[in-house]
Amino acid sequence: MAGRSPFTNLDPVTAADLQRRGFNPLELDRATEQLLTYVYTSLIPDFPFLATGRLAARPASDGVDRISRLPRALLRDIVSRLPVTDAARTAVLSSRWRTVWLSAPPVLVDAYLGEDDYAWPPTPANSPAITAAVSRVLEAHPGPFRHVHLVCSHMNAYRARLARWLQLLAAKGVQDLVLVNRPWPCDVPLPDALFAISTLVRLHIGLWKLPDTARLGSYRTFPHLRELGICSVVMEEGDVDAIVARSPVLEVLSIQGSSKGLRLRLVSQSLRCVQICGSVVEDIAVVKVPCLERLILHGCRDLAGGMCSRIRILDAPNLRVVGFLEPANHVLKIGDTIIRVNMLVSCLSNCA
Repeated sequence: MAGRSPFTNLDPVTAADLQRRGFNPLELDRATEQLLTYVYTSLIPDFPFLATGRLAARPASDGVDRISRLPRALLRDIVSRLPVTDAARTAVLSSRWRTVWLSAPPVLVDAYLGEDDYAWPPTPANSPAITAAVSRVLEAHPGPFRHVHLVCSHMNAYRARLARWLQLLAAKGVQDLVLVNRPWPCDVPLPDALFAISTLVRLHIGLWKLPDTARLGSYRTFPHLRELGICSVVMEEGDVDAIVARSPVLEVLSIQGSSKGLRLRLVSQSLRCVQICGSVVEDIAVVKVPCLERLILHGCRDLAGGMCSRIRILDAPNLRVVGFLEPANHVLKIGDTIIRVNMLVSCLSNCA
């Protein structure tokens, strides 16, 4: 198509700035695509439906519509398990089906709103059309939304629309939200409205910048959040701690692709598993986490200059697994005791 940008992920302003400074934008574009592939494969949970075909209506041989005779509750459950495009198509069948569609909690995955409904991974060529389609669905359907996966849009160009989406999702009770920005830039700030979605049970975010959690105040909480995934997100020290403190039933915390010397001070009555992968880790203090069973670090690096990551276990009586620690890169301290290679088991028992 004439006039289409040669770049998959870079916006024209960033590409032009790189060219002015003597850099090849295509190199950054390819590196960004690799980063997105990592985010899509490591962050995004399995889709809530199997998207291997299209919805097709085959009338019974005798011409009798038996599906429409099913109980309304069963019809709502069927429609709620379809991709949003297929679910919306059922509304044209009859006035009864339209009310079923409007009352069923829909599944909204924007990767299936493009020209090819079932293309994965998504391509950004039709990003404006997908962004507009997401807005139409969120505005038109009264909710609640069960699963919403928004991963295709270059949100730096649609910041006001992103804030509106989050306001609508808060009002319409989304439970499962995956929110990934297609860069560039990689540090588009998440609106404060994210912290007003009190119905969230599972939240995964990628390629954003967290808002200043200190500015939000203690009244912003995630009372039902059980699983939190953070991938390649720009954040300041204390941001994750503040989110954990605002999530009284959080059980799983996963952090991936943090490059700023991660420092955590974990205090939680509910956390059971903490996983940190592919990150620069400076200090992790398990201060008081009585339910914690697994602390996993994989592919983590120390800070530039040879400093080691420090992991301190202060109060975690149910901790059973501390995984993938390397003596050259990590210092593990339990209570007042530094765990060393070849330390006797009796010494470990005394410090537990």
